[in-house]
Amino acid sequence: MEKNTILPSYAPIIVKLFQTVIYDDDRKTWQELLSFQHQIRKYFATIGVELHLNEQDGFAFLSQPDEYEGQQVPRLVRRMPLSYEITLLLVVLREAIEEFDVQNTENRKLFITNSELKDRIELFFEDKADKVKLLNRFDTYINSVESLGFIKQVEVRTFDENVKTYEVRRIIKAKINNEKLEEIKAKMSGK
Repeated sequence: MEKNTILPSYAPIIVKLFQTVIYDDDRKTWQELLSFQHQIRKYFATIGVELHLNEQDGFAFLSQPDEYEGQQVPRLVRRMPLSYEITLLLVVLREAIEEFDVQNTENRKLFITNSELKDRIELFFEDKADKVKLLNRFDTYINSVESLGFIKQVEVRTFDENVKTYEVRRIIKAKINNEKLEEIKAKMSGK
């Protein structure tokens, strides 16, 4: 970098967006993102990346189309296929947030426990051996979904130390829209 090059004040936001989703609970970063969103969008457009900013649900993330203005674009990040169990867990979470939104108009945040998730996902496994295998690795699947940013563990006092509570992050609705959800469910039913 040249000595006289001055980084724009929003450069840290650009770097953070390359790394992860930005949520409105990081108030300082969120406010800066809102203030500089036009410059940030312009920057990303020059490299064929799109900023998705959902002010109502409080999140922002990047996506990269396969084509940009009719040209193939090399991928910045490799796409990695998800296992059946993780995909199923995402479908369960996506449906849970949809139910929550229909029933609850005052709260924006859905909280769910690992035991509630187990109960929901067990319904998809009729074979006892498959169900046992699922339950033995369930925490691993939950950790994977958390590392993908779709859930966030929150501290809740409980008498059972094995029960963990998670906030279902609203980005799941943007990443798995209704059309994508139906497509995944159709593929899974043909498992």
